[in-house]
Amino acid sequence: MSEKQYKKVRIVAGGRGWGGPLVIEPKPGRDLIYSVTGGGIHPVAQRIADLTGGTPFDGFRSKADFDEIAVAVIDCGGTARVGVYPMKKVLTVDVYATKPSGPLFRFITEDLFVSGVGEEQIELIEE
Repeated sequence: MSEKQYKKVRIVAGGRGWGGPLVIEPKPGRDLIYSVTGGGIHPVAQRIADLTGGTPFDGFRSKADFDEIAVAVIDCGGTARVGVYPMKKVLTVDVYATKPSGPLFRFITEDLFVSGVGEEQIELIEE
């Protein structure tokens, strides 16, 4: 049985968004496209999974270890989730156009976080 083949995507900030660009490249053991958007798989998370071959995962219904997450897709306009994943060095995509704020703002850096992301901000990187 051969190892699963993954592809890379580049994700840029959308209108009024901030951060990035991020390159998402799932790897064996770290291939979860972690959707933490109030239940179900967000269309942005599904698009990332479809293009990369990563595994879509509903982070509201169950939990996974931070080191299994290729990217966390969130819908936080405030201060809670927006900083949790960057603090754990997990690449984070916010569908809202947020900027670093709140008690964890120092962890929200351009190399870990991008916001204002819709499906049109995700592009496959051809090798």
